[in-house]
Amino acid sequence: MAKALFHKSQRVFVKPVGTWAVIETVVPHWVKDVNEPLRITYDCGLGRAFQAHELSSEQAVHNQNRIVDGDEDMMLEHWHIDRRTIKWRPSEFGVTLANPGTYPVVATDEGAAGGWRVSGGEYDRDPQRIEHEARMIVHTPDLMRIARRIAEYASDNPDAMPGELKPVAQTCASILRNVYRLDEEITVAAE
Repeated sequence: MAKALFHKSQRVFVKPVGTWAVIETVVPHWVKDVNEPLRITYDCGLGRAFQAHELSSEQAVHNQNRIVDGDEDMMLEHWHIDRRTIKWRPSEFGVTLANPGTYPVVATDEGAAGGWRVSGGEYDRDPQRIEHEARMIVHTPDLMRIARRIAEYASDNPDAMPGELKPVAQTCASILRNVYRLDEEITVAAE
């Protein structure tokens, strides 16, 4: 059974939308003859109800810059590639790739509804490039975790860092500042 993780009027970060919102309504979904709701969704006034895994509390977002052993960044998820059937042309004209008649879609949420997609014309123009982009995008969260660990290690142990790796650590820190600066701008704009 489900328990509410957030409450009405709580300010949360809505990950699929990438903005802050206030929970307007906690919506329990009941099943007949069951004492507790089967699931709970949250209406944030953004056009649809969101599940708990799509939301982060203010405290969780503020603590995301601290990595504790085994603790993952709230904003970095495990993305994966889904294959969708090509509907804009017959499969006999498919490109000779690993999965003929399909194209990649990078799913960035658990429901595989949100993420990265391409138009049919763009995929037909250069399918190898699109397949390569999909593989790059799906591994971006892992690369961000690695960049963060390198930058944190260099910051915590400046004397232990080999001279050849210092520019790499500086580049990692610069990339992280660029990525998370966008989140800070969103936070400031929403406040």
